[in-house]
Amino acid sequence: MSRSERDLVAALRAELAAIDPGRPCDRLAESAGLADALATRQPVVGRLLVRLRRASHPVEVGAPGSEPAGFRWEGARAHCRLAWLRGRFLARGSLSLAGGRTHLEFDIEPAEAPILAQRLAEVGLPAAWRIRRGRGVVTWKKGDTVGTFLRRIGAGAALLELEARQVSRTLRGDLNRILNAESANVQRAVGAAGRQIKAIRVLEGDGRLAAQPYVVRLVAESRRETPEATLSELAERLELHRSAVQRALDRLERLADLGRMASGDLRLRNLGRMASRSSASGLDERGPTRR
Repeated sequence: MSRSERDLVAALRAELAAIDPGRPCDRLAESAGLADALATRQPVVGRLLVRLRRASHPVEVGAPGSEPAGFRWEGARAHCRLAWLRGRFLARGSLSLAGGRTHLEFDIEPAEAPILAQRLAEVGLPAAWRIRRGRGVVTWKKGDTVGTFLRRIGAGAALLELEARQVSRTLRGDLNRILNAESANVQRAVGAAGRQIKAIRVLEGDGRLAAQPYVVRLVAESRRETPEATLSELAERLELHRSAVQRALDRLERLADLGRMASGDLRLRNLGRMASRSSASGLDERGPTRR
């Protein structure tokens, strides 16, 4: 991630850690989610844990991922569950914005991975989980899901900044794709117009253009006068269907190609006759071969 992206992630974590739960049950639930937070050595999270425990009854820390006495996920209210998830994210969650992709994962004990995935599914945020190098990993890779999760656990200003950057990045990507497509279309149109004008000159030079139907001659004249015009513009100018203009231009190119092929065959035949004559002349000059 870039420095600005790392700063944004740090600001988001600090914003979540600054939330002061108003309900005792929420403080207890968030403390439960932060049960193994001290192992991460994050100062902002450590201060949060101390603050929560001072404001509530002492909580005994058990094994990583275990829940202190007084909080149980089963039967807990929605706000308590979200407080627990906020604590779990602060303790074991990480957010990556590298390469324009949003990736959030929980690095936890292997036994906790399926449990956490199940709990996230219960709050409407299903996640994938797997075992990676002996650790349990629960992940989201969709920006919308990550944004929904962060919003529900209390993210505000930092999340808005994150979403604004994502929208800006998406708009830039869409704009670049549109510009690239338009540029390619213009290049194709310019190339086609060049071929068509060249074909018109060839047919006009050998007199075949005058023998073409009226619509073909009309389209040829309009193309020569407005080489930059699109097919739709030519059709509108001549009050013809676009398909009729396309057929006329295709006919002009095809006739010019046939003329060039015929001319090439004629040149080859002439070269063949000249070679034959030269060979025969050389034989006469040498005379008959003596034995």
